[in-house]
Amino acid sequence: MDQKIINLFDEYTHKPLSREEFLKKLAMLTGSTAAATAILPLLEVNYAHAATIEQEDDRLVTERITYAGDETTMKAYIARPKKKGMYPPVMVIHENRGLNPHIEDVTRRMALEGFLAIAPDALSPHGGTPANEDQARELFAKLDTAKNLKNFIKGFDYLKTRDDSTNKFGCIGFCWGGALANQLAVNVAELKVAVPFYGRQPEAVDVPKIKAFVQLHYGGLDERVNAGIPMYEEALKKAATRYELFVYEGAQHAFHNDTAPTRYNETAAKLAWGRAIALFKKELI
Repeated sequence: MDQKIINLFDEYTHKPLSREEFLKKLAMLTGSTAAATAILPLLEVNYAHAATIEQEDDRLVTERITYAGDETTMKAYIARPKKKGMYPPVMVIHENRGLNPHIEDVTRRMALEGFLAIAPDALSPHGGTPANEDQARELFAKLDTAKNLKNFIKGFDYLKTRDDSTNKFGCIGFCWGGALANQLAVNVAELKVAVPFYGRQPEAVDVPKIKAFVQLHYGGLDERVNAGIPMYEEALKKAATRYELFVYEGAQHAFHNDTAPTRYNETAAKLAWGRAIALFKKELI
């Protein structure tokens, strides 16, 4: 698919570009409204492909819980191995469409690797993630950045109250969640591993605060996010922070999302996921 079309969709999903404007620009790129309509299903996510692990998988225990956030009640989805015991907790942080079926599936994938996986819903202060993605995007614009960060930090406080948590914390985030994973690395001294996927980088001045091992994953074609890599890597080196940085050539932004047909890159996704799991097991188990 023409990279200009994918870049336009990236703009639509990350900037205040209305659906009407997006479709108008898409029609200009494709040559007609009919062509734009035909290509749209190839761009938008399809949650029919989200459940690589069934919700009722008998190897897992799943639950929906709430915990105290910053002047709000946070909702979260949890998955862990069925066998009773204590497991290292890993926070799974969603993209800028909220806690959807894809992220719940990723949470179950993490649990099957032997972790207590928790996926908070950032839109909890607004009632939770709606089914309509455009509505979700509008709600993201209403989030208070400082309070949102505190809401996720308080997720680790909640994990400390559970008798199935070892309290050796890790986090993994995608897109919007990748940026938040970087912020958690800056702001949670107890965090041992942070794995941001194609997430906006923290300010260089904040990098020395990072105590976690940071493993960074980027798509080679993701020019918007990748522009911040040199500054971040320089700051990580200067601060002597333990880190790994991987750029997957030919991969788009959101290459790990297997419900996004034109951006998903199976080879890059599996390689990046394997590297993340290996690090979590090395540092947390």
